[in-house]
Amino acid sequence: MTETVLFDRASLLDPVAGTVTPGRRVLVRGEEVAAVGPDVEAPDGARVVDLAGRTLMPGLIDCHVHVNAHTADLGVLADQSPAYVAVKAAIELREMLHRGFTTVRDPGGADFGIHDAVAEGLIDGPRVHYGGKALSQTGGHADLRPPGRGIRDPHQCCPDIGVVCDGVDGVRKAAREQLRTGAHHVKIMLSGGVASPTDRVDSTQFSIEEIRAIVEEAEAVNRYVAGHAYTARAINRGLAAGVRSIEHGNLLDESSVDLFLEHDAFLVPTLVTYRRMAVEGAAYGLPEGSLRKNTLVLDAGLRALELAHRAGVNLCYGSDLLGGMRRHQLEEFRIRGAVLPAADVIRSATVTAAKLLGEEGRIGRIVPGALADMLVVDGDPLEDLGVLTDPEARLKLVVQGGKVKVDRLER
Repeated sequence: MTETVLFDRASLLDPVAGTVTPGRRVLVRGEEVAAVGPDVEAPDGARVVDLAGRTLMPGLIDCHVHVNAHTADLGVLADQSPAYVAVKAAIELREMLHRGFTTVRDPGGADFGIHDAVAEGLIDGPRVHYGGKALSQTGGHADLRPPGRGIRDPHQCCPDIGVVCDGVDGVRKAAREQLRTGAHHVKIMLSGGVASPTDRVDSTQFSIEEIRAIVEEAEAVNRYVAGHAYTARAINRGLAAGVRSIEHGNLLDESSVDLFLEHDAFLVPTLVTYRRMAVEGAAYGLPEGSLRKNTLVLDAGLRALELAHRAGVNLCYGSDLLGGMRRHQLEEFRIRGAVLPAADVIRSATVTAAKLLGEEGRIGRIVPGALADMLVVDGDPLEDLGVLTDPEARLKLVVQGGKVKVDRLER
């Protein structure tokens, strides 16, 4: 039976306008928002929830998580039981939902099994846009073998984050393998990274021909490519070849910004992960070599964020935290809020994120026809982003697809 609920006396946050309007009523019928306005009537039999002036806002969207990465030592994941890793992922997904994230994108690790378990209600968590295994060249960012190991087990059930592929034919096949599982996007490694053992952060990875082949395969099935990249050289190669979103981007420059604007591409900064790895990465398994590489990108991220924001680049919220550091997922709001207006930070985790995911009008806003993904918080996030970073005290209600998942309202 479809339930109808009227949320009364809401201060409604509109991320597009960057405003909070008091005295709104929001009618939810089943999983969707049915009506929004000051005079919406409660139909017969509807349940009425009095929000008493609290802020009602869209559910949050994190565009860069790794639900399988219960440790920062990513190399060990491939040798662990997929059942064990799946249970760990289920626990983390529930925690993400309880932080207010109703949708996440996992560009490396989560697969159709995780997606289906959430979609079928077997586990509580944000709905998952997954990329399956990220594509890496030999010696690239998802090739997590130590230098002395020549053998790699590519079995689908190994719960690691990536697959190694080389050459145009090899990358085409690897992309098709991920896409045939229903992946929402394909993730590729365009440069070296922090958590990988044998590559340099300033390297470029995959040839232009390989990148274009992967983009062609994704576009053939109306999907897109997300590219891990740090330096302007790596970013620019990806954007010119048709990569839709750049993950991290800490070392971009003005030439990169021009390409973002030319291609209407997206940047997904993940600043919190470098802050937390510097503080507690070693405690959660990050190898010494990765800690050294972390210092190369730590301070550059805020400068890149400011440069991209001033130019009007599409910015999306991302955290990219590993292991026990994932509990800091909401701190990205505070970090970005130090240099950007609160309204723009909130847009990155709502409407702009929805645009990247191809879900405009469906998630990221509270409007008729949208999924009823909504949060009730004490305080105004436009005045103080700290409202979003203390869910135990400030997050009072989490509604996902019209269903209440967290209820801390005092009645």
